[in-house]
Amino acid sequence: MATVTQDEVLSALKQCYDPEIPVNIVDLGLIYDVHFEAAPEEKQDVKIDMTLTSQGCPAHVMIGEQVKARLEQLPGIRNASVNVVWTPPWSPERLSPEARKQLGIE
Repeated sequence: MATVTQDEVLSALKQCYDPEIPVNIVDLGLIYDVHFEAAPEEKQDVKIDMTLTSQGCPAHVMIGEQVKARLEQLPGIRNASVNVVWTPPWSPERLSPEARKQLGIE
């Protein structure tokens, strides 16, 4: 069975963006965990634990749908689901060096 790896999932998610911030959700530090579960026909289900920059984020539904759709395009993924979590809360310290550079921080 050709399994999808966490690195492949994160690479795919680098194509997903918060519409208000010109940085992908991985470099923003919004992805907390990736869980895989075996599925029929040599496929996998994947669940993403992620957060948002604020609990009142108006784009939360759109971002979740974007993540699910992008992951379900990967060969080997049967279903993708998104679990939005608030603990630990997101903070700017979670930004990757690439995100800091893009946003002009530091």
